[in-house]
Amino acid sequence: MDDARPQNPILGIFWMLVTGLCFVAVTALVKYMGDRIPAPESAFLRYLIGLVFLIPLIPHLRRSHPTARQWRLFGFRGLSHAFGVMLWFYAMTQIPIAEVTAMNYLAPVYVTIGAAIFLKEKLAARRIAAVVCALLGALIILRPGFREVDPGHLAMLLAGLVFGASYLLAKVLADEVDPTYVVASLSIIVTIVLAPFALVVWVTPTLAELGLLLAVAFFATAGHYTMTLALRAAPVTVTQPVTFLQLVWATLLGYVVFAEAIDIWVVLGGGLILGSVTFIAWREAVLRRRRITPTAPETKL
Repeated sequence: MDDARPQNPILGIFWMLVTGLCFVAVTALVKYMGDRIPAPESAFLRYLIGLVFLIPLIPHLRRSHPTARQWRLFGFRGLSHAFGVMLWFYAMTQIPIAEVTAMNYLAPVYVTIGAAIFLKEKLAARRIAAVVCALLGALIILRPGFREVDPGHLAMLLAGLVFGASYLLAKVLADEVDPTYVVASLSIIVTIVLAPFALVVWVTPTLAELGLLLAVAFFATAGHYTMTLALRAAPVTVTQPVTFLQLVWATLLGYVVFAEAIDIWVVLGGGLILGSVTFIAWREAVLRRRRITPTAPETKL
């Protein structure tokens, strides 16, 4: 973030609160839909409908001319992100909303590890400690040996890994290509990749289900936009802690709307993960380094 840009922490916190509500709305709508529509099809329709929001960007996109290497990176990113989206939609039908939300915080941690391995970023002792704490938080949520680990939990662990790969590629591309083109190319390529998976398991959606998916696409797009406003208004060290409220809202929503029991271990584990991500972001700001670790909301759909 440009240090010369005027800062407004209150406005940044407000937009991050709105961002959290948008992303919780996404998870609630997907949960409400249930599993009648298979995960690959739900993911495909969400992105297909979301392409509508790219129409105003077409004139701008025509001015970009990526190289062959950049197209390969776009393709690899779209492929990894597509699998992440399918895993996320599947997890939403298998485990409570609070657990999906808490485990989604792991993706920035995976990005930190991947940045050290593949982009040769320095991983200092404090950041290593933060990563270890985050992984401990995941163990608190899963509690293997003390309860059954659902396939939905495994899906979220894998989703975090492939989303991490997606964001590492986004970092590389964002340094070379217009960010608008990076975002638009992801939506287009993910839609194409998901199409054959959706056709194999196709179930004709009802008008109500299409309406829900339209709402999912709207809130996901709105959430990414308001998150950008939040990060422009205030430093990530101010806005990052606010994302913990997503876990609070998801827990309450699961309890009130979907009759999901409140699991204090999920809240504690999620808090530990988010605390670790916040510390990593704070260290980035202190060292004035270019941010590679995405904020928690950026790992959403």
